[in-house]
Amino acid sequence: MKIVIINHSDTLGGASVVSMRLMEALRKSGHDARMLVSRKLSDNPYVEECGRNLRGKFCFLAEHARIYMSCGFNRRNLFKISIANVGLPLSQHHLVRNADVVMLNWVNQGMLSLREIGRIAASKPVIWTMHDMWCMTGVCHHAGYCLRFEGQCGYCPLIRKGASFKDLSRNTWLRKHELNSRYSIHYVAVSRWLAARAKESSLLSGAHVEVIPNAFPTEEFPAARKRTPGIMRIVMGAARLDDPIKNLPAAIEALNIVAEKRPDGIEAVFFGEIRDPSLLERLRMPFRHLGTVRDTPTLARLYGDSKVVLSTSLYETLPGTVIEGMSAGCVAVTTDAGGQADIVDHLQTGYIAHSGDVEDIAQGILWALDADIEPMQQHSAIERKFSSHNVAMKYVELINDIIK
Repeated sequence: MKIVIINHSDTLGGASVVSMRLMEALRKSGHDARMLVSRKLSDNPYVEECGRNLRGKFCFLAEHARIYMSCGFNRRNLFKISIANVGLPLSQHHLVRNADVVMLNWVNQGMLSLREIGRIAASKPVIWTMHDMWCMTGVCHHAGYCLRFEGQCGYCPLIRKGASFKDLSRNTWLRKHELNSRYSIHYVAVSRWLAARAKESSLLSGAHVEVIPNAFPTEEFPAARKRTPGIMRIVMGAARLDDPIKNLPAAIEALNIVAEKRPDGIEAVFFGEIRDPSLLERLRMPFRHLGTVRDTPTLARLYGDSKVVLSTSLYETLPGTVIEGMSAGCVAVTTDAGGQADIVDHLQTGYIAHSGDVEDIAQGILWALDADIEPMQQHSAIERKFSSHNVAMKYVELINDIIK
């Protein structure tokens, strides 16, 4: 079976990483799976690049120029919004023309227009895997506390104060509605939480949404823990730690509560970019910031030397650091604002705190530090749910149902 996975990049961002893992798992299962990206950074021979030319740059700039004007020439929310008004002519690409099925992942920032997605869906079965909420909203990737996506969008708070009902979000909603009305697109949500948001939305409430999690290389995060004697480590990581979504202030406040109750033998370890490192200086316990960590063996050793993996995000579709940490044997402490319940069994494999409740997060960390859970038990639980092979087989089953 010939499968093409279309994604913005092959390595940049979480959607890119899991798309590559899925492609490799499908190939190991005997299928001719390839990736089509607008920005290729790896040397993988089964990834083909498009969009590095002038047309690709034009599409990126044209989309963002339109957003910039609609936002009153304010850059604040420029990359929180996508409108897919322009894109590359990928319906004519040889990988798409020759494919038995086309899988769309994260295709924004000028890669595909809604019109071009329609052209692809007119001739090929299309599976669209949702890594965020963009398919079900007017323009935003995460609605946060906004519920306008349950209606028809408009008056978008991300565009500008005083935006009208017929603003850019409403117009983009109309184009998405037309796309779904004319073509049969099979949607996949990476968590039950995301699938529930889709059912609440006006755009996808009537669509069939399959739940298939992201693929993770559980074999690369073994549960062979070798902790430093006398120290229990709490690890927290992200591509950008001080992204407001990650809610680093809540993590710091909760860790300070833990430090008051358990003043000795605990260290916090952070990895990922942070624009203001002085934020971490508010911590009242020993800590280290490792910066960006890209290679898997280093990450695996870091998780393996830690007792707790912490995530305090305001919302996450399916947090990868929690999955990686648990695969390596960590006890997870996370929040209830997203797909975390697909990963963590509360008070069995981890602790799910109320989002934003620092006292509850601190209680979860204290519980996790004392929890007597075998590392291999954690690894096995993650392997059953998220191993690349198991996830690939779920996609193969879906594809067979579609094209039979």
